[in-house]
Amino acid sequence: MVITKNSQSFRYMKRYWILYAMLVLPIAFFLVFRYIPMAYIQIAFKNYSIVKSPSEMDWAGNNGFEYFIKAFSNRDFLYSLRNTIGLNFLDLLFGFPAPIILAILLNELAFKRFKRFTQTIVYMPHFLSWIIISGMALQLFAPTTGLINIVLNKMGFASIPFLNEPSYWVVTYILLGIWQSCGWNTIIYLAAITGINPELYEASSVDGASRLRNIWHITLPGLRPTIIVMLILSLGRILGSEFDRPYALSNKLVSEVSNVISIFVYNNGIRGLQFSLTTAVGLFQSVVCVIFLFAANALAKKFGERGIW
Repeated sequence: MVITKNSQSFRYMKRYWILYAMLVLPIAFFLVFRYIPMAYIQIAFKNYSIVKSPSEMDWAGNNGFEYFIKAFSNRDFLYSLRNTIGLNFLDLLFGFPAPIILAILLNELAFKRFKRFTQTIVYMPHFLSWIIISGMALQLFAPTTGLINIVLNKMGFASIPFLNEPSYWVVTYILLGIWQSCGWNTIIYLAAITGINPELYEASSVDGASRLRNIWHITLPGLRPTIIVMLILSLGRILGSEFDRPYALSNKLVSEVSNVISIFVYNNGIRGLQFSLTTAVGLFQSVVCVIFLFAANALAKKFGERGIW
């Protein structure tokens, strides 16, 4: 009997059809909630009307780019763009190395029980919402009633305006972000460390290498591919902005540094009903993030790394 390619494919599908059936829900999710809504991107180029479908709406002026021009003529948008880039850059500068350092420190712990306990403690903040974290921050950092400032006052020091002055607020914002996400992000790096050949450490120990030498010459080179991939993904989000974190921590006294693009979209789109304007802003944000993603990936490949595709 001759086994044709079609019969092989049929037997393969008959054997593994359950695995493919499990893909139905994820594919349906992406189609319904990711790809079909992309038809509404054209709202950025049209005059929005609630009673018309996107294809029936009239084109905006200036060849459809009216709302892009309005966005870049809007002072609030330019401030939010500056704040988004600034806060994301500081997050990348200080927040990106933090989980790498923490993962290396956890890996070097000799007592396994203490290591597991410490891992559990540092993971926990990830499961707290920013509303809860902002409430905790208010109890700790409030100018007059915050625990830290009360202790400082009793020690004879002046109160520190952690949440009321822009420069202090930015520092507090970055530190709270590191505290919330650092432990969770170590999971990826700890998994990468477990993939490093233990014989390399044994050989270096025989040669008399110290722990710092092992970290520098074995652990960090072993982590490099993972670090490169995570850095590329982080650069792809350099213009992205989460909503809950800046919104929960901000107040009117620091609005000049806390208003990011997501808050601008919320204020002008959801509250101001300027859907075409905020769709144009969101499209611009997404396009720039994609450009950064491709550029970072190309740069990684140029220096001999694998990249993400």
